[in-house]
Amino acid sequence: MALDVVALPKVLLHDHLDGGLRPQTVIDLAAQSGYDGLPETDAEALGRWFRESADSGSLVRYLETFGQTVAVMQTAEALHRVASECAQDLAADGVVYAEVRYAPEQHLEEGLTLEEVVEAVNAGFRDGERIAAAAGHPIRVTALLTAMRHAAKSTEIAELVVRYRDDGVSGFDIAGAEAGFPPTRHLDAFEYLRRENAHFTIHAGEAFGLPSIWEAIQWCGAERLGHGVRIVDDIFADEQSLADVTDTGTVDADLVRLGRLASYVRDRRIPLEMCPSSNIQTGAARSVAAHPITLLKQLRFRVTVNTDNRLMSGTSMSREMQLLLDDAGWTVADLRWVTINAMKSAFIPFEQRLALIDDVIKPGYDAVG
Repeated sequence: MALDVVALPKVLLHDHLDGGLRPQTVIDLAAQSGYDGLPETDAEALGRWFRESADSGSLVRYLETFGQTVAVMQTAEALHRVASECAQDLAADGVVYAEVRYAPEQHLEEGLTLEEVVEAVNAGFRDGERIAAAAGHPIRVTALLTAMRHAAKSTEIAELVVRYRDDGVSGFDIAGAEAGFPPTRHLDAFEYLRRENAHFTIHAGEAFGLPSIWEAIQWCGAERLGHGVRIVDDIFADEQSLADVTDTGTVDADLVRLGRLASYVRDRRIPLEMCPSSNIQTGAARSVAAHPITLLKQLRFRVTVNTDNRLMSGTSMSREMQLLLDDAGWTVADLRWVTINAMKSAFIPFEQRLALIDDVIKPGYDAVG
């Protein structure tokens, strides 16, 4: 009997709200707001435009896709709808826990305050959770508030995280271009979060290499790494980086030597929020088969599987898992392992993580054998 990947319980730690809209929702919200900049007004054609733009190899076209989604997410009603549909779509795909990130500062063009943005998204997630539960697909969704690396609102966004951490916000993130905008530009925000016992992750090691990962961990104190795929540059076989020598994603572990940074990341069990399809689009990996996620899993790093931008990549958690099964030789046991990894690494209290692992995830995987 064929494996029903959708039925497997999943945990998602790295998903962007503005990268996961339904194409028809983009069209509807554009019509409601009077926005006339969409390249297509048919849902199927628009979805194809998003995927082809993200696949184009052009950073300009890739970034243009987010300009389209953010443009229609400027009112409380629009944010509520997008967040609700996000929770429903993830739940229908078998996701039982998700942390969805967005940058409040990108949704102020129609006069919303930062607080109003956060409250609209939180309300949307709660609405989506209720609808999903009524449909037989219970899910819990929390928000990660993102600050943009090139902007100057990181401390303000960090303060929002603390203000709303008992009301649906589980942590903080920074995103945007890594090159030229190191995370140390935002040390005040990270120091504030640590003083307040708040959680945070940092986009690092996607488009830029080991220095970005090192700064995120050693200077800023990141608990998790958003992507972190370039940690493979600090893993060697015969003194050559495995980023250059592995085409299959696997290697004889006895031939491998970890550099000091890679060793630290593995020893400390720092979670890697890995997004295979997205990394292929941005050039961080050549294929799913050769993606470093399989090597890192083999070497027992704390690997997790994620979607990044479901609309732009035309993907879902089930699709990412199926690709790893089909193209990278993964097993159901591997999927179970990374799912538990992700739940262990979530930014919610320990007893809540443990309950989801023991009561939902393990029984769900046991049911498929």
